[in-house]
Formats: sequence, structure tokens, C-alpha cells
Amino acid sequence: MKDDPGYREAIEEIESIVGEIENETVDVDMLTEKVKRAASLIRNCKKKLKKTEDEIKKVLKEFDDEEAGG
Repeated sequence: MKDDPGYREAIEEIESIVGEIENETVDVDMLTEKVKRAASLIRNCKKKLKKTEDEIKKVLKEFDDEEAGG
């Protein structure tokens, strides 16, 4: 279990955790840890999405500025 997996790996791990919970295959003693792990992965995914969104906006703004000036 990596602390900071890539986006795709994080989504796959979240899906796995959700599946375990839905199928009631998570030992009750591990449930809290699984939920905490899923929450951490979700936070990291949100950060990655926000960063990507900001970078795309920056590129598009640069492109628009070039178009307006060019």
C-alpha cells in the first residue's frame, strides 16, 4: 500500500475498499483503518484534480493571450 499512489492506482484502491465494505468482507476491526485510507486517497485525488485543472487553465490562458496578441 503506497502512501501517495498515482491517480489511477488511488481510484482502484478506493474501489477495492468500497467493494470490501459493500460485500461485508472487511473485518470490523479493520473497518476504521479502511475508511481512513479511503478518505486519504480521496483527498489526494482531489488535490491532483485541482492541480491538473489549474495547469490546464494556465495553458489555455497562455494560448488565449497568444491569440489576442498575435
